[in-house]
Amino acid sequence: MIRIGIPLKYSHLEDGRCILYLGEKVRQCFQKAGAFIIPIVQVQPLDYADTHYPDFPELTKKEKEEIEEYLNLVDGVVFPGGFKITPYDQYLLERCVERDIPTLGICLGMQLMSSYGKKFQVEKVESDMNHFQENDDELTHVVATRKDSLLDKILEKDEIVVNSFHRYHVLENPLYQSVAFSKDGTIEAIERDDLTFHLGVQWHPEISYDFDDNSKKIIDAFIKKCGEVRVKNNRESK
Repeated sequence: MIRIGIPLKYSHLEDGRCILYLGEKVRQCFQKAGAFIIPIVQVQPLDYADTHYPDFPELTKKEKEEIEEYLNLVDGVVFPGGFKITPYDQYLLERCVERDIPTLGICLGMQLMSSYGKKFQVEKVESDMNHFQENDDELTHVVATRKDSLLDKILEKDEIVVNSFHRYHVLENPLYQSVAFSKDGTIEAIERDDLTFHLGVQWHPEISYDFDDNSKKIIDAFIKKCGEVRVKNNRESK
């Protein structure tokens, strides 16, 4: 079975207690796609939901060692959407890149990718286009893909319609190729062609996986590549 690592996100219960969680849309989508999910869990005793970025301590030796153990277990990593990026997320992404582990970034996960190798920076969306829709069961705006990109090869289309749940957009990063744009110029997908599978999308294909063929193509292509890597690694270890 293909093993996908997903770092847990941060929030609060109604009584104020901090929790780490995995969103149901993410869980259901990747299980339907055939993946066995391995939650990647932070170990520092922090209130991740309330701690501001400058106040995060450096990762401990134990955290770095545990990240290596998680990456030894998985065939790919998904960075899901959310509301905050931490040094833990950044280090985990760095190790995915250095070890060339298939990686899919979704919404905030793509924004994390876009800041690889530099300070995290996004800008507020200033556009008449609707980039933050209300309902899960619809698609909102058109995205044009760059020819011959990984995304273009997956979708086999110049344009698709996507959902949209973001208030900030990424900036160019010379380490990444920007491979999809909305009509207002917002970068909607980024990737790296020097890695096995390293793709970030600003929309949420896991939300529309059940009713949108293009979303299903993206998730299924990622899972397929993870399976190929798993087979290759098993052969090399014999």
